[in-house]
Amino acid sequence: MFDLKGKVAVVTGGNGGIGLGMAQGLAAAGARVVVAARNQTKSAAAVRQLGGQALAIAVDVADETSVNALVRSTLDQCGRLDILVNNAGTNIRKVPQEYTLADWHHVLDTNLTSIFLACRAAYAPMKVVGGGKIINIGSMMSIFGVPFSPAYGPSKGGVVQLTKSLATAWARDNIQVNAVLPGWIDTDLTRGARRQVEGLHENVLRRTPAGRWGTIEDMAGVAVFLASPASDFVTGTAIPVDGGYSVLG
Repeated sequence: MFDLKGKVAVVTGGNGGIGLGMAQGLAAAGARVVVAARNQTKSAAAVRQLGGQALAIAVDVADETSVNALVRSTLDQCGRLDILVNNAGTNIRKVPQEYTLADWHHVLDTNLTSIFLACRAAYAPMKVVGGGKIINIGSMMSIFGVPFSPAYGPSKGGVVQLTKSLATAWARDNIQVNAVLPGWIDTDLTRGARRQVEGLHENVLRRTPAGRWGTIEDMAGVAVFLASPASDFVTGTAIPVDGGYSVLG
C-alpha cells in the first residue's frame, strides 16, 4: 500500500529542511527522487544522501520557463512523473507598514504562484500515466496570523485554497492534490525566525502539546502516505503536522 517503487517524484526545495525530510521518506519507500532547487551544491549533497537513482535539476520555481523546463527534463531523464511535492518557499519578516511591493511579490511568487506553475506543468504527464499525487506545503500560517509575516500568511492560506481548486478540477483524472501544514519544524528557515523573533523558541515549546520542535524526519511519513495508493480517496485536504499546535485553537 505504501510502495513507491517505479514512481518518480519531483520535490521542489528538496535539498534541505522539510523538502529533504519528505524526499528521504519518498526515497525510502522506493521512489526515484528529483531534487529541484537553485543551490546546486546543496542539491548535490542531498542527492548523495538520498542515494539510489536520485538526481538534481536546477529550477527557479517562480519562473514559468524554468518550471516547464524542470518537468521536461524530468520526463527526458526519468520517463515519467508521478509525484510532485511543492515545498520551495521563502519569507521576509517585517511588520506590514514596512513591506515594499517588491517584498510582497517575492514572497507570493515563491510560495504560491510557483505551486500553480508546477502543478499546471505536471498535469499532462500525470494524466498520461493514469494519475498522480501532488503535495503542496502550506503552514500553520495557513490557519493563524502573526504580525511579522504579512505576505507569508496570505501566501500559505492561498496554498490551501489552490489545493482545493486543483483537487476538484483533477479528481476525475485520478490526480489527488493535498496540502500539508507543518508546525514549527527545526530548519534553517525557522532558525532564522528564532534569531529575529524574541521569545519564539520558548513560546513554541509552551504551546506545542508534544513539547518539542518538529524535525525534518517527522515529515517523511505524511509524504509517503499522500504519495502512495493508501491515499487514493484522499484529496483536497490540509493535514497539520505540528505536534498538536493547531489543536489548541
